[in-house]
Amino acid sequence: MNYQELLVDASKQLKSYKFNSAKLDAELILSKTLGLSRETILLNLNEKINEKVLKNFNYYLKLRKQNKPIAHILGFKDFWKYKFKVDKNVLIPRPETELIIEQALKILPKSSNKNILDIGTGSGCIIISIIKERENCKATAIDKSLKALKVAKLNAEMHQVNKKINFLNIDVDKYFSNKYDLIVSNPPYIKNSELISLDKDVKLNEPKLALLGGFSGLEIFFKVINKSKKLLKRNGKLILEIGYKQAKELKKYLKINGF
Repeated sequence: MNYQELLVDASKQLKSYKFNSAKLDAELILSKTLGLSRETILLNLNEKINEKVLKNFNYYLKLRKQNKPIAHILGFKDFWKYKFKVDKNVLIPRPETELIIEQALKILPKSSNKNILDIGTGSGCIIISIIKERENCKATAIDKSLKALKVAKLNAEMHQVNKKINFLNIDVDKYFSNKYDLIVSNPPYIKNSELISLDKDVKLNEPKLALLGGFSGLEIFFKVINKSKKLLKRNGKLILEIGYKQAKELKKYLKINGF
């Protein structure tokens, strides 16, 4: 069996399990198994597969069929321009969250040396990406999950920004510290009642702490906004990722709180 035959067969199997990205998943699993890039594999589709590779490939394929996210199988997720370690203790970075980086960079000139706070840092992908782009800035990243912070610290070390980011295991409610020029946050914003409707990949594998925003889905936002009001410098900025259909109510709450 060669690469192409294996990929076609694996794609068919994953499609039968209703995975939308079956072809890509199969290619990524083979990339993981062989330790080669997807590009290299796709340029060498006639290469033969040996028994050891086939056994390892089928092991990872079985995990995917059991709804283990591709990011967990690979051990990393691409975000912004970088790779980030991920596991079951952190939210897998989403492409839409890169909008936070775009907005942050718009308000942080290249030479700026601002003080930034990341509330609920998770894997650290947001704050690390910003600091990589704005090397004169410094940051604090907080999270109530100690296990998530361990992942974030590993990512900071991997990207050589660990000396520029202070990681703290604390809930935003209990945080009293410096004044910040910018606060960024992607808090949990899914209603508790909506958990059951999420994709199996998500609800079976990602931390509820990073997903659920209470009965209304807005509870954590209220905490973040209330705290940010006290932690921001005059003319400081707050950037939030919010959920579908939450803009109207959150805009109202932000205005009430002086934003």
